[in-house]
Amino acid sequence: MRVVVVGAGAFGHNHLRIYRELEAAGLGVALVAAVEPDAARADDTAAKYAIPVFSSVDELLAANLHLNAASVAVPTVSHHAVASILLDAGLDLLVEKPLAATLAQADDLVELAAKAKRILQPGHLERFNPAVLAVEPKLHRPMFFEAHRLSIFTPRALDVDVVLDLMIHDLDIVLTFANSPVREVRAVGLPILSPKVDIANVRVEFESGCVANFTASRVSTERVRKLRFFEPHQYVSIDYARRDLLMIRLDSSVPSEIAAAIAGGRVDPVALAQLAAGAAQGPAPGLAFAKPTVTPGEPLRLEIESFLDSVRTRREPRVTAHQGRNALALALEIQDSMAAHASRAGLNDFFEQGA
Repeated sequence: MRVVVVGAGAFGHNHLRIYRELEAAGLGVALVAAVEPDAARADDTAAKYAIPVFSSVDELLAANLHLNAASVAVPTVSHHAVASILLDAGLDLLVEKPLAATLAQADDLVELAAKAKRILQPGHLERFNPAVLAVEPKLHRPMFFEAHRLSIFTPRALDVDVVLDLMIHDLDIVLTFANSPVREVRAVGLPILSPKVDIANVRVEFESGCVANFTASRVSTERVRKLRFFEPHQYVSIDYARRDLLMIRLDSSVPSEIAAAIAGGRVDPVALAQLAAGAAQGPAPGLAFAKPTVTPGEPLRLEIESFLDSVRTRREPRVTAHQGRNALALALEIQDSMAAHASRAGLNDFFEQGA
């Protein structure tokens, strides 16, 4: 299978690395080219991987390299333009998140892929986190989520705000786990070190009654990647960075009113997490702590392997184009809610100063 990576920048170089590792392992894939308009980065890529590096997609296609698939890791604003050309050329695509810059662009890509019968997989990396893979078969009915995704500021990905940069990972996970249409969105966000929103807090309620709280920041002093959620008689904590999973179950000794409160998300998840952390000091009455087996693996490699499997078998990707589109739709609704809040709170001058 002959593949190309379009965009050798902040994240594209990781795609290049994984494809070359798979090629070296004899797993039926060949990294044959890259596309990178930056001359210095293109030279470095060509030297490191001994492949031709083209300055544009048009130059790539003119070379007639008999390509099968591509990773698209260009800035979000260029996703639609690049992906639409490659789909028309008959390639299967793994497109880094978000799928596109606008909902209309995402819908167009979904339609193009369907018409061309091409694989179009959005790059929602956390769906391949070993802790997420381990917990999915154990899900019952999640009713309350707390997601925290904090990063130290870097100049990468400043073409989008923190919702499309960081929070969209958690939006995709929660949309998948909740499996219910969104009823209401309330959000607040502020620019801190860039012209776009750098820190955001969001509350989403679903038609099922499930509620999710999201916090994302790219101006933190620490790096945090955690998701906690409650479902009937069970509490689950995922640490994405550590690829770690903790599950707390209630047994029959827990009073029914306490069990109902926990199942309904009316107990502070942080307090319960602290209780879990202290479990090593001795058993907690009525609570059973478990750390299910998590199979080690690098999420990006698992994602690319899954993509290549879909290309070979023509099976629907684990993360579908429609799911990528839906995560983008929620992210854009959150942006609208943040803008409305800024207007109500008289924060427009704050945003203008940031710009």
